[in-house]
Formats: sequence, structure tokens, C-alpha cells
Amino acid sequence: MATKRDYYEVLGVDRNASTEDIKKSYRKLAVKFHPDKNPGDVAAEEKFKELGEAYEVLIDDNKRSAYDRYGHAAFGAGVGAGGNRGDGGFHDPFDILREVFGMSGEGGSGIFDQIFGSGMASRDRSGRQRGSDLRYDLQITLEEAAFGTEKEIEILKHETCTSCGGSGAEAGSRATSCPTCQGRGQVITSRGFFQVSQTCPRCHGTGQVIDRPCRHCGGDGRVEKRSRVKLKIPAGIDDGARLRSSRNGEAGVRGGPPGDLYVVTHVREHEIFTREDDDLYCDVPISFATAALGGEAKVPTLQGQALLKIPAGTQSGTQFRLRGHGVQNMDAGNRGDLRVRVIVEVPTRLNSEQRRKLEEFASSCHDDNSPMHKTFFDKAKEFFR
Repeated sequence: MATKRDYYEVLGVDRNASTEDIKKSYRKLAVKFHPDKNPGDVAAEEKFKELGEAYEVLIDDNKRSAYDRYGHAAFGAGVGAGGNRGDGGFHDPFDILREVFGMSGEGGSGIFDQIFGSGMASRDRSGRQRGSDLRYDLQITLEEAAFGTEKEIEILKHETCTSCGGSGAEAGSRATSCPTCQGRGQVITSRGFFQVSQTCPRCHGTGQVIDRPCRHCGGDGRVEKRSRVKLKIPAGIDDGARLRSSRNGEAGVRGGPPGDLYVVTHVREHEIFTREDDDLYCDVPISFATAALGGEAKVPTLQGQALLKIPAGTQSGTQFRLRGHGVQNMDAGNRGDLRVRVIVEVPTRLNSEQRRKLEEFASSCHDDNSPMHKTFFDKAKEFFR
């Protein structure tokens, strides 16, 4: 008889390895040497068995402690690590996989199912299966996002077959026990040391077959067609938000419940405004005269125009706030603000009279007329020495 290898060596971890390290190493190696991934490879099957035996001991604190003290002798001659389980021998290695990969019990949809494909995640014994969830990406304007709107979209999806009412059977036909799996929904194949259970390829795990499938849907209980769905977009919705439209996903198989429709909103870029949370931002040009003398400027808002009072001596880049002219908060219900940054516009063309008057104005200006200019050069004096 071949000498058993050290369990730590089998799992590729050191003796101080944590539980998480052991699980991580086992998960990686179990996938690598699983019989389904290595059909007909006897060496891989043996390594898979050896991995299960080592994992069962090292993952259990009591067994690991006994193994650290006495080695393989702790579990008796001729008995695998499962000898202490009281079940007469080595347990099903798939139990270990389910524990490690987080399978959630019968009919679960954990990582175990995703890797090895049980196919039974959401199908019941009558063949009813919940329909798939769908995603739809919806483009909306900033105005629609701010005030809310209603949309009607068209999607291509599976709907319940009207000919058979979703049963998948022709009138007068009935479901009988699947002859391939004898109604179990699973077929068992032997691969060396293991017996592997797989979804029945004929009934797809339902355990039943239909004598005469519906001619319109082929026994699926649903057909593909275009459907229109009405959506209510709430005021204040943001870019990338996800809305759930219950039961508007794909129809279920053989009368199963429908899935849901998830709508992801994408707000188009606006020509004037940008948005940050519930506040809006925009730049508004004002004339040099208005900035110097003061006055009023017309400001665009999502509700129309508003008048902004400009104090005399306003500098370019000054920001003003118009309260309540932003976007509605979805939770609180109050509106954000509109932040307006004024940009002083410099004339690009001057006639002779305008130039003369501006030159007179410039010659009459002193430092008290340009406080920012004076402050800047006071700070920068040391750089010009």
C-alpha cells in the first residue's frame, strides 16, 4: 500500500495556515482536479479524493489537532479521514465542495452550481422555472431627470405562450415521468471511484416529459415577441440609477413566474448646466459695464429665466446662488440650488469713439480702482527683485 502523503503537503499549505488559507487552497485544487474537468483521468480522480480527505481533517479543529500530534495514525489503519464521522467510510467529496463553494442547499444557486452546472437552480419538479431578469439602458434628458417623467419602452423578450397558456403542452396532452431518469431529474454516471450526478439531458431536470409539446412554443411555454412597458421616472433620479419594474422580465418556463426588468438611467449631457448631487452649475457672461457699474443679468434655469442682481465691482468668476432652482432630492423632496458663475466679457471690437473713451478711462484709473491688481503685485514684488 502506498504511503499517505502529508495532508499539509496535499493542500499545498504550511502547518500554520489559517482556515481561510486552507479553504482557498482547496477551492483552487478541487476545481483543477475535479473529475468533470478531467474525464477519464484516473490520476486526477485520485488526487481529488486525496484533497477531500486532507481538507476534511485540516478544516476541523479537533481532527487537525489530532493529526498534528499523531499523524495519519490518529484515524486508524485502513480508514480515510472520514472514519471518525461514524458513517462507515469516506463521505461524498461533493459535500466538501458545497461547503467550500457556498452552495445553498437543494435547489441553491451557489458557486458550486455555476462551476459544475447542476441546472436545477430555479426549476421545480413540475418544470416551472422563474423567468430571467432583464436590463434596459434608458437615455433621458436633464429636465426629465429633474422633474420626473413617464416613458414607454419596447423590448424583445419571452412572453407566455397564448396557445398553451404557458403549460408547454398541446390540448389533451399530459406530462409523464421521464424514461431517461425515471422521474428523478438527474442521471448518475460512474467515473472510476466516483458516481457523478448530472441534470437529465432529456427532461432538463424536471423529471417529466410532455407527450405532445405545444406547436407554437415547442414545449417551453413561452414565445419571443416585442412588448411595450410603461415606466414612471421619479423626479431627482441620477445618472446610473437603477429602477426595478416588477414582473416585466422574461416569462417563466412552463408557467413559471416572470422575472423583473431593471432599467438603468443615463442622463444626457446638457448644453448649459452641469449637475453635482442636487445642485446645478452654469456660467453666464456679463458685460464689463454691468460688472463695473452693477445691474441685472438674465439667467437660464430649468423652469425658465430668472433675474440675477449684479453688485457694482463684481469680478469675473464670482459665483452666485439661486436657491431652489436645482434638482429635487428623491428622498427629502426639497430642491437643490443653481450656482451661477459670472464671466466678465471683454469686447473684441472697438470703434474709434469707444477706444478714445476707454483710453481716457484707463488713464484716470489708479490703484484704488484695481484692488486685485495692487494686491497681486504687492505679493509678487520679491519675484521681480
